[in-house]
Amino acid sequence: MKAEAYMERGEKVLLHTYNRTPIVFDRGEGVYLYDIEGKKYLDFAAGIAVFGLGYHNERFDSAVKAQVDKLIHTSNLYYNVPAIEAAEKLVKVTGMDRVFFTNSGTEAIEGAIKTARKYGLKRDGHTGHEIIAMDHSFHGRSMGALSVTGNPHYQEDFKPLLGGIRFARFNDLDSVKELVNEKTCAVILEPIQGEGGIYPADPEFLRGLRELCDEHDMLLIFDEIQCGMGRSGQMFACQAAGVKPDVMTVAKALGNGLPVGAFLTNERAAVLVPGDHGSTYGGNPLVCAGAGAVLDIFAEGKILENVRQVGDYLWEKLEEVKAKYPVVKDHRGRGLIQGLEFEKNPGAIAQSAIRKGVILITAENNVIRFIPPLVIGKEHVDEMLPLLEAAIEENL
Repeated sequence: MKAEAYMERGEKVLLHTYNRTPIVFDRGEGVYLYDIEGKKYLDFAAGIAVFGLGYHNERFDSAVKAQVDKLIHTSNLYYNVPAIEAAEKLVKVTGMDRVFFTNSGTEAIEGAIKTARKYGLKRDGHTGHEIIAMDHSFHGRSMGALSVTGNPHYQEDFKPLLGGIRFARFNDLDSVKELVNEKTCAVILEPIQGEGGIYPADPEFLRGLRELCDEHDMLLIFDEIQCGMGRSGQMFACQAAGVKPDVMTVAKALGNGLPVGAFLTNERAAVLVPGDHGSTYGGNPLVCAGAGAVLDIFAEGKILENVRQVGDYLWEKLEEVKAKYPVVKDHRGRGLIQGLEFEKNPGAIAQSAIRKGVILITAENNVIRFIPPLVIGKEHVDEMLPLLEAAIEENL
């Protein structure tokens, strides 16, 4: 069956919440995807920062297949070995103390919000607390996650949202201090804003937030869902500033395609007790076997070294693109999470690039983001660049 026929079938049964590119992907290999007609695409989006290890990593695939043949699900009424082992590995690489596995990043944010609210209750003996979030942030599309997302575009059609959320300016510590009051129980932010346009947090800003939260007995929550798991060149982006949060959310590359996320807490923030929170599928043996394999591969150190080396090379090459084309206003990011800001919406450029065989996606309204598999080489950067430039020139 041809792609057009599949897309027609999809349009009849799938809820139209995405403006999908007219491609039907069939398989992946390494850093490439192939559509059902056999066309090859260099993937610089990685399923929105999910496929850190690329497609068909043999070690990852073997771990998942072995677990399928052993045990897929039991529920959280019981222990299972893959969840315990994956949690131990997550605790080790994050420096946190406790783990709750979820099915997605959005669910991890929900758990972080509930943790903050429960912390406020334990601190003060009453409910009605506030959380400070950041302008231009993105934390997900469930009602709680949407409430701490600092972009009215995503929120307007779904109000009223969760109450008690106040927004500060990213990288502006004074704007956070102005919002702190006796009701404030937490501050939440991405160490590198992803969907909001690839904006890294200044190290001084993160350190200032840590001091502020300590001073006022508030929780510091870092959303590492997109920028974590090695994408910045550090295992987690906050580690570059030497700042550890009270709560951390992870997902995306943690499962390399499997639906798994987690929120982690230190002992101080481990306030949820039986009955406070739960998940039917979260932390089941299958996804945790995959997450454990991912963490084992990262532990060997080669992934992070590659991100730093290839990320530096990508930076140099995108700086050349910025210098060459006046329509490119700015270049931001770290490691293999980088963005080019354009004078106008670059959606047409991204679509042109896909037609030429390289997958690029946008962020905010004016940024093309580069979030490829973490295993790409410099040769893949060289392969991508002329296709990107051709797409830019097509749309000048």
